[in-house]
Amino acid sequence: MTGRRALLRARLVLAVLAVALSAAPAAPAREHLRIRWQPERPRVGDVLWVHVQGISPGATVEGAVAGRPLVFFPYADGQAAVAGLDVEVKAGRHPWSFAVLEPGREPRTLRGRVTVGARQFKVQRLTLPPAMVDLDPETERRAVSESERLRTLYRTITPERLWRGRFVRPVAGREPGTGFGSRRVINGKPRAPHTGIDYAAPAGTPVVAVNAGRVALVGDFFFPGRLVALDHGLGLYSFYFHLESVSVTEGEPVERGQPIGTVGATGRATGPHLHFGVYVGGARVDPATLLRLDLRD
Repeated sequence: MTGRRALLRARLVLAVLAVALSAAPAAPAREHLRIRWQPERPRVGDVLWVHVQGISPGATVEGAVAGRPLVFFPYADGQAAVAGLDVEVKAGRHPWSFAVLEPGREPRTLRGRVTVGARQFKVQRLTLPPAMVDLDPETERRAVSESERLRTLYRTITPERLWRGRFVRPVAGREPGTGFGSRRVINGKPRAPHTGIDYAAPAGTPVVAVNAGRVALVGDFFFPGRLVALDHGLGLYSFYFHLESVSVTEGEPVERGQPIGTVGATGRATGPHLHFGVYVGGARVDPATLLRLDLRD
């Protein structure tokens, strides 16, 4: 009789435990960080889109790719950043690391390497009037000062994102821009690589802002000629050189597709065309790769 009572008591305890366990909430599944790269196989000079998913809305993300720090912003179901692989970065495997900081939990860190593919750049041999190449001392001082002004600008990081959605062509048409990364030989002397793309277009063709931003600079420089620089925020800038006319002023906000000037041949140019350049965190990148990114608002 005693054994039978002990067996009944044990069965009762098991039944109570089963009911308690079935009523308890299930433990939350561990979140997994996911990283989406665009393009998946980047090359030298590319704009690289990094999207970190699997994080809470209040999270902060910090990180770097190929030695360049990134500035992340809330995007879709995570946070994203735009990285630049400079035109003179070496092809091969480059380190990346991201740290996710969330209230109430230990920081999470991811590390790895991204393979940057090589590119073959053309060599352009140009013949220009000596006065445009062999500068007198006064003109050389002017050109150096203007170049430093541009370098200072694209090292400045506005702490907010001003652009939204996809980037559009700066001029109408379907012909792609050309010349990015070209190693130029001018009057027989090697020069710095060409860090923008050129759109052939008649003088007076409208030039538009590729995305929303703020006019950071309007100038008339020796080499770029009449120019406009747009600050899109978080270290992303677009540049428009050799303009015939300018229809915006410094500090003015602009919208995607808004006219900012017209194609010309000012500065050191052999004919009417638009030189369109993009800098990301100081990296000189191929603007065509920015235009190809598939982005939402």
